[in-house]
Amino acid sequence: MLDIRKIKENPDAVKAGLRAKEVDCDATVDRILELDVQIRGLKTSTESKTAEKNKLAKENGKLFGQKKGAEKQGLDTAALAAQIEENKQKSIALDASIADEAALLKDLSVEFRTAMLSLPNLPDADLLPGGKENNEPLRYVGKKPEFDFEPKHHVDLCTNLGLIDYERGVKLAGSGNWMYTGMGARLEWALLNYFIDTHTADGYEFILPPHMLEYQCGETAGQFPKFADEVYKISNPTDDRMHYMLPTAEAALASVYRDEILTEADLPKKYFAYTPCFRREAGSHRADERGMVRGHQFNKVEMFQFTTPETSDEAFDELVTKAEKLVEGLGFHFRTVKLAAGDCSASMARTYDIEILIPSMDGYKEVSSVSNARDYQARRGNIRYRRADGKIDFVHTLNGSGLATSRIFPALVEQNQRADGSIVVPECLRKYLGGLEIIEK
Repeated sequence: MLDIRKIKENPDAVKAGLRAKEVDCDATVDRILELDVQIRGLKTSTESKTAEKNKLAKENGKLFGQKKGAEKQGLDTAALAAQIEENKQKSIALDASIADEAALLKDLSVEFRTAMLSLPNLPDADLLPGGKENNEPLRYVGKKPEFDFEPKHHVDLCTNLGLIDYERGVKLAGSGNWMYTGMGARLEWALLNYFIDTHTADGYEFILPPHMLEYQCGETAGQFPKFADEVYKISNPTDDRMHYMLPTAEAALASVYRDEILTEADLPKKYFAYTPCFRREAGSHRADERGMVRGHQFNKVEMFQFTTPETSDEAFDELVTKAEKLVEGLGFHFRTVKLAAGDCSASMARTYDIEILIPSMDGYKEVSSVSNARDYQARRGNIRYRRADGKIDFVHTLNGSGLATSRIFPALVEQNQRADGSIVVPECLRKYLGGLEIIEK
């Protein structure tokens, strides 16, 4: 969620930033400003009327006392009674007006929050405007694989070696699903162990979060309400709250400290989590994307940090370096790409993608996105920290894939294939496979 003060101080700059993300929110920003004025006006009016009502109540208390004393002395109390009744009627009218304003304030506040939640995060100023056509490759690492034979597609390699059973995966769960078998399951688990051991050695805390989350988690992460229809929702006949299967561990980790106040000494908080990820939209089904490049369920290890605003840029660089080293450790050729504003997700202020070459696709595919949300998620989830001087401020949140296996696995198989259809196991994975160096049929 954006800071309303930033919107009020410079609405034109906010509109321009959102247009750089290829989102036209001009009308929404204007409506937010109108609602802010109306809400503040209603609150002032209600406070004034409440004060007037309290004043009348206090005055009537005095008048009742005077009336009682006059009655004891046998004096005429008609004027006092009339004044008491007049004050009473004024108070009744004020009550009705306060109730009407409270109802209107509730409606406007709901509209205001909905509008604020609909605004994407502002992109960092150094990002190019526009979509993926303006993405900027920053560096290329490693040597492109070269073959002196006709390389095979990962689907054929995995099928011939008995690593993946695509047909039975579809039989069990429908298109966009697969089943790891035998050495394929062990290779998948070796990848995950490699990621986990690396993050543990770097001082990150291992988290295994729930896979089924409540709606508020998606709202805090910035996925809801806009993308609420793109997740697998869970129906529970005994509970009307919305639950859903997490599309990424970020959705869980972003809410760990929701509605809490940390201390500056607590930060940064560095976590990583392993989860399967569930996506309704598996993407395109082009011939060159057959296999496990896109799917409805895949495994991923996610990195996440809570930082102070002053250290979030440093944390971002750290996460990018960590993702790059994981990919480099597997021996891949890859590139790191700075995304243009319009290619960053709605919640993120900046994103770098690490993309590896999948030979059968003759192109690069993202295996890690490292992003800085700044205080956008923290405002949605009310995640704050107390500075050393006592001031309370919002934390910054960052996340990065470290890594997802659904594209690492195909790239590993294809880049490490040999002419006879066998696969060379990357050295960093061999200890998890009993020292195995070659996967053969």
